[in-house]
Order: sequence, then structure tokens, then C-alpha cells
Amino acid sequence: MHRYLAIALVALLGSAGCVNASGDDAANADVTAGDGDTHSINGSIEVPHGAKRGEVTSVNGAIRVDDDATVSAAHTVNGDIRVGTHATADSVHTVNGAITLGAGARVNATVTTVNGALALHDDAQVAGAVKSVNGDITLTAAHVGGGLETVNGDISLRGTSRIEGGILVRKPEFSLFHWESSGPRIVIGPGATVAGSLRFEREVRLYVSDRATIGPVTGATPIRFAGESPSS
Repeated sequence: MHRYLAIALVALLGSAGCVNASGDDAANADVTAGDGDTHSINGSIEVPHGAKRGEVTSVNGAIRVDDDATVSAAHTVNGDIRVGTHATADSVHTVNGAITLGAGARVNATVTTVNGALALHDDAQVAGAVKSVNGDITLTAAHVGGGLETVNGDISLRGTSRIEGGILVRKPEFSLFHWESSGPRIVIGPGATVAGSLRFEREVRLYVSDRATIGPVTGATPIRFAGESPSS
């Protein structure tokens, strides 16, 4: 089974189990998370500003963790997830949706999506890995402790972003089309640091600022650039 399909199934089964575990949760309406765990099937969930909650899960709904709030997990299958400024979560996962971490947000484990973009803003911190299969990954002065991984998404590291654990771009395990010849665009901007190896199992366009710091590269030839961004 494909690695990213396994991620999707884990998220789907985990969310479905949570829904069945609690009969008094709202199934088809947008809800505000109460004390403890909150689960929904076809509704969005909001965790109020400064609140401390348990697991927050939905199947077909977005999740919003407001500024300064804390949750043990934020998981959905079909929906975006936004973790606000200085908010904290143990893990953040979606299958079909974007994930945004606000300035100073903290995730203690992993952040993953299959079909959706990932954006980490100033001073956002992820202790584990950040993974997307078909979505772009953008960091602005953020820190990731467990590396970045993608298959088809572009990667952009801006400001003083720091990646520990390197970068991995995996080769697609199958493809119905053959139009992806140029591969993902990887930009390591001025001031950014990638500690660990940069491994590319497929063709990519790798641009590295002359003011960036990176580890050893396998599978690509870095194109050095001056200024704030590459010209091409």
C-alpha cells in the first residue's frame, strides 16, 4: 500500500472510531468544543480562545484552534485545520485539506496532510515531521524538528526557518499521468537552514540561496542564487 494512502486510512479510521465513541456529540452541525474530547461527523469545530481541550476530530468539517488555545489532537478527513497564534496541539492531521500554523504555534508531534497545502508562520514550532503528498509546504521563520517530506508539492523556506532531519522528496509510487517532468520546486531562501540530508528520489528544481545553510544533497544539483528569491 502506498505510504500516503496508509496515512489517509489511519486518519480516516481514527476519526471514525472517535465519532462512534461518543453518542452525545453533534454529528451534523458546527460546534464549539466543550470540556474533554469533541467529535463531529459533518460539522466544523472551533476551540475558543485560550481554552484547553482534549481530542478534537471531524470527518467532514474544518477545525479551528483559536489563539492561545490547547488541544491534545486536531484531526479531520475532509477539512482545513488552522492552529492560531501561540496555540498548542500534540498532533495535527487531515487528509483532504490545508493546515496553517499561526505565529508562535506549537505542535508536539507530527503535522500531515495528503491533499492540501501546509503553511507555518513566524516562530511556529513542530517537534516531529511535516508531511504533505500533493500540497505545497511553506515556512516563514518556523522550526521543524523531524524533517520535511513530500511527493508532488513545492517547498519554500523563508526567513530564518530551520529544518532538522533534512528534506525528503519521494518518487511517486504510481502515476495516471506523466506530466510532472519538471518535478517539485524547492527553494531554500536566505537565512534558512536545513540540518541533515536533502534526498530527492525524483527530479526536482532545487534553488539554494548563497546565504542559506544546507546539509549533503542526493539526487539533485543545487542552483545557487543571490538576492531574496531565484529569478526563475
